[in-house]
Formats: sequence, C-alpha cells, structure tokens
Amino acid sequence: MVATWVYLSALIGSSQAPVAKTDTSSKSLLQDVAVLEATYKTLHPGLYRYNTPAQIDSLLGGLRKEFARDRTLADSYLVFSRFLAKIKCGHTYANFFNQPDEVAKPLFDQPNKVPFTFRWINKVMVVTKDFSSEQALPRGTEVLEIDGVATGKILSTLMAYARADGSNDAKRIADLEVGGASRYEAFDVFFPLQYPSSTNVYRLKIRKPKAKASETVSVAMIASDKRRNGQEKADPASPAWTLAYPKPDFAHLAMPTWAMYNRKWDWKTFLKQSFDELAAKSIPYLVIDLRGNEGGDSVGDAILPRLLKQRLATENYQRYTSYQTVPQNLRENLSTWDSSFFDWGKTAQPDPNGFYRLTRFGDMMGSVVSPDKAPYLGKVFVLVGPENSSATFEFASQIKRLKLGTLIGRPTGGNQRGINGGAFFFLSLPNSKIEVDVPLIAQFFPDARPDKGIDPDVFVTARSSDVAEGKDVELAKVLELIGKDRGR
Repeated sequence: MVATWVYLSALIGSSQAPVAKTDTSSKSLLQDVAVLEATYKTLHPGLYRYNTPAQIDSLLGGLRKEFARDRTLADSYLVFSRFLAKIKCGHTYANFFNQPDEVAKPLFDQPNKVPFTFRWINKVMVVTKDFSSEQALPRGTEVLEIDGVATGKILSTLMAYARADGSNDAKRIADLEVGGASRYEAFDVFFPLQYPSSTNVYRLKIRKPKAKASETVSVAMIASDKRRNGQEKADPASPAWTLAYPKPDFAHLAMPTWAMYNRKWDWKTFLKQSFDELAAKSIPYLVIDLRGNEGGDSVGDAILPRLLKQRLATENYQRYTSYQTVPQNLRENLSTWDSSFFDWGKTAQPDPNGFYRLTRFGDMMGSVVSPDKAPYLGKVFVLVGPENSSATFEFASQIKRLKLGTLIGRPTGGNQRGINGGAFFFLSLPNSKIEVDVPLIAQFFPDARPDKGIDPDVFVTARSSDVAEGKDVELAKVLELIGKDRGR
C-alpha cells in the first residue's frame, strides 16, 4: 500500500561508537568530498531527480573550491549542508541526530539558542512561547531583527541549508521554525553557525501584539533543553495520540508524530479501538490532525481501509534503487539498522531506465485496497501543513486522490514528483567525521507531476494576531464547515 518511509536515523545516531578527532584540513576535506561523491553517485536514487548529472558535477566542483583551504569544523558542516540542500531531497542532509559527539557537542550543544519558540507567518518571525528570563516576548510578538539583522534576511540566508523536496519552499520555511519539542532543530543549528555572537545576549527589535511602534530588548541566550519542558522525556509506553470529542458529534484525532519505531505503545490496537468506537457511535464528523507531523511509520496504511466505502486502486508508482549490491570499496564508511540493505538480491532487478526496480516492500503497480469490515462512514477532515513531507505527505496525497476527506490548512511538504527514503545508509565522512544521510529507495511515477506539495482543499493561514490570541484557525475552519453542514 503506501510506501514505508520509516526514518530511523535518530535511533541509529544514539548508538554510534566514539570516533577519532576531526580533521578539517583542505587535503582531508577533499578526501571526504571524494567519498561523498562516490557514495552518492552509486547509491542515491534521487540524485538526479531535480539536477542533471552536469549540474551535480558543477555543485561538486563548487564543493571542492570551498575546501581549497583549511576550514573549521563549523565551516565544514555549513559547506556540506549547503551542498546537500541543493540536491533538493527532504531526506538528504547532515543529520543532526546522527553526528558523533566530536561534531555535535561543539556545533549543536551550546547555550546559544534564542529564548523563545516561533513560527514564520508571511516570512515574519512570530513568537509562540517566551522562555526568556526577562519575559519580554508575549505570545504573538513579531521579532523584526536579531542583533541588527532583519529576520527576513535571516530566513532567506538559512533557507540555503534547509531540507525539502524539489521547489517546496514552504517545507524549507517550516523546517526553520522552532517548536521546542526536539533536542535539535534546524534554526538552532544553523543560525548560531551562520551568525555567531561573541556575547551571551541577543538584542532584538520587536513589535508586541497590538503595539504600533517597535522596541528593542536584550534577552539572554539559553540551551535548547531549557525550552523543551521535558517533552523528550515522555514514557515510550505512553500514548502518542489522543482521540477526543470537543462536541458530541465531532471527534478529534490528534497525531503529532508517526515515528513509532522507538515506542512500546501499541498504536495499532489504539487505532483499531478508536475507529471501532467511531463506527459504533456513528460519529458524523472526524478530524485527523497531522499538523507538525513530518512522518515516520506508514500509519496511513492502517487508517485508509477504515475510511473506504469500496475497493479502490492505490497510487500508481514504482520503487527503484540505484544498486543491487553495494561495492566493497564503499562499505567501510556506511552503517545502517538493517544489513540486508547492502545487498537487495533478487528483490532488485535491472530496469531499462538504468535503475533497479525494487519489489521487496511490495509492488504498487495495480494494487487495490479494500475497505475494513467496519468502515468509518462520517465526513473526514484532515489538518495538513508543510511539515507533512514523508509518510504523512503520502497519506494526504491518498486522501485527496481517493476523495476520502477534506484537506484543510496549508500546502504539504514532500513533492508530487515523488520522494526518496524508505531505507537509509549513514555515511560517516572519514576525516571531518560529519555524517550525511543516504536515502536508498526512490518513488517514481509513470506520468508527469508538478514540482510541489499537495494543496489543501481549503486554505487556512494564521496571522500574528491569531497567535497572540491563541486562536486555532484550522480547527476553527473545521467547526465552521461542520456548522454549515449541520444546517443543511
């Protein structure tokens, strides 16, 4: 059914063995570039999805020029990250969670983070929660400058490092928001590296909610764990999702993540019991809330049969890999969670297009999905946004294509041309010790597709004033539509 784009990098990264001291001399970095080039050209199936071979060679030439002189570790990480971002694959980056301590501690684990969480709204930085000791940033405050640099310029600069598929800049912008739920967030990584400060204070130009004039405040930098409120310490056996009934005839299924691989909670039983309950109660309206959910396991495979009224054909695409067996000379610097990825065997067969057609995870061509014996028969609303770029992107695509519900919110991440993922190698560059992710499976469609995410059926965007008032504009739109439907 839907492809399993399980992203296990954080699990692998947590168990990496200590490595030798990093070496970022020009000679060593050029050796790292040679390893990266050989590995990506041999194993990355999406390398030429958005770039021609000549363009990739040009980018590699630029990478070598950048490393024609010795670099610091911070410089090296930035240069590699800029290169990887130009491949335009949302699963291709120098993964924060997979870096060895020799890289992560000096680059990421410093108390130089902004003391607030925020969203980008129309390219304006809007505070969602204030963690500063000064309490100078009420919710909805617009941050106009940081240390004299306009935040719009900061966003434009950092987008060169953000990961997304193809031309989906909405995903890049979302990637550069700070939500406070993760140990590492892209803005926290790249902003201090791109705009280093010699002090422990950020000077901000701000405009508070309802204020006509701006003002300048100074706030102390903090460590990222001071913003997380223990969110990463949740019991792995505790439920990741909730099913609530804001109204007697309206159910809200909140699903902030589909990364279930490190949880002991029985999510499949939860879903079955939840949909059995919805069907038994004949609840007429259901909201599936995927906001902020990048993906993880293919949870959508368990949901879609509960939404079907009849048998329907699945999306018509094929999975490809760039190799059948990994050459011996590339194996030394690669790790993964499943050694079978080194040799696909008979599940990867040569294809006339130059790839290997992969059937290990099932063949999507001509597949049909059947409805569950107790399907949900009410109206479905799915809340989506640019964070939905992997398994949740695919689920949103199926919902829209099969007309199983109404998508509400902002365009998704991902890309209609297909995405790369499903299985990964983790490439440790031998000298800098920087790790880069290598997705191994590419999804391709037989027909031409637009270079963009999935548009919602109903567009909804928040304003700074909505954030200040704590207004949930997407959910408010659902309630408005339900109210109209009830009145018919």
